Amino acid sequence: MAQRRFHLAAAATALLAITLAGCAGAPMPADYAREQPTLNLREYFNGPLTAHGIFTDRSGRVVKRFTVQMVGRWQGQNGVLEEDFTYSDGSKQRRVWRLTDLGQGRWRGQADDVVGEALGEVAGNALNWHYTLSLPVDGKTYEVQFNDWMYLMDNRTMLNKAVMSKFGFTLGEVTLSFSKP
Repeated sequence: MAQRRFHLAAAATALLAITLAGCAGAPMPADYAREQPTLNLREYFNGPLTAHGIFTDRSGRVVKRFTVQMVGRWQGQNGVLEEDFTYSDGSKQRRVWRLTDLGQGRWRGQADDVVGEALGEVAGNALNWHYTLSLPVDGKTYEVQFNDWMYLMDNRTMLNKAVMSKFGFTLGEVTLSFSKP
């Protein structure tokens, strides 16, 4: 009888731990509202930038390495961010983001390979984007979802971690380091 009570108590403790972990929830931009330096997208993504990145599959293996040369330009609340990717296998890709400041830390982004629009929110030193990307793989195109976080480390450096998923399953992650001259 004592052993059965021990197993029931252990099961109840495990259930409570799982429930409390679920309550913690995913991070929100507001969690970073007090972090410094404050991210101003129009300032950071203005002029030339360089990024270095990797794509890892769901097991953590590096599948692709790449560099990105970028130039950002702004006119009022609207900006254009031109990205030219060069992958370690020699292939190249170009993406042009059209960004709009919606006010109160909210942002909209559009690009030719983004389905609909990207929606983002800035608070403190962090930006969180959510969007669907049309991703060509081996002659087929897949629509995959991105949960994309950027963190301003100092006036020149930003780190970026994006989780790519399909039907709620993680496919891999993109990690980048941006730097301003």
